Amino acid sequence: MGRTDAVRVLRCGSDAVLVEAEDAERAQRLHEALRAAAPDGVVELVPAARTVLVRYDPGVTDWQRLGAAVTALPLAEALAEAVGAAGAPADAGTVLIPVRYDGPDLAEVAGLTGLTERQVVERHTAARYRVAFCGFAPGFAYLTGLDPVLRVPRRAEPRTRVPAGAVAVADEYTGVYPRPSPGGWRLLGSTALTLWDTAADPPTRLLPGTAVRFVETD
Repeated sequence: MGRTDAVRVLRCGSDAVLVEAEDAERAQRLHEALRAAAPDGVVELVPAARTVLVRYDPGVTDWQRLGAAVTALPLAEALAEAVGAAGAPADAGTVLIPVRYDGPDLAEVAGLTGLTERQVVERHTAARYRVAFCGFAPGFAYLTGLDPVLRVPRRAEPRTRVPAGAVAVADEYTGVYPRPSPGGWRLLGSTALTLWDTAADPPTRLLPGTAVRFVETD
């Protein structure tokens, strides 16, 4: 369909549109704005790194009308104000994640950033994060808000197994491995907090838009 300077709307099947944003921050703002005031007919929002999939009820709207409503959203300063007012849902408090900062890559991250290990921990715990989207594995949340100094590349050779609860950074994101899996992020520490439980509804506490803080613990 059409596009503005901020987003591009593509038809996706018979009941969805894929909205492409210019960057990750704009995609996150778009998702939060749609969640706060979704156009008529929207039934599901699925955010990703630079896109938001918007599923709708064809009995209520169609992709042209929905696309027009999306492209009409202000995505610059006005949207920033809207996001600040809406933020996370009223019933979604900040999730505090206790972390023991003894990860095998902590010293390496310190070396790459020119910081001491203590400074890495202080910067990681000082930031305020928000879940941008989930992917890679069930329950794996990509958190934005990482201090720019801590933005280090992924490992050249991923580990074949990263334990559940590992707290890691890679590029502009930080996150927690919800269960054992391969992974190439750099491990700063670990948490004993269970973040993925298939018996729970929903199975993860880290839904898109959720605010997160990391707290150092012994």
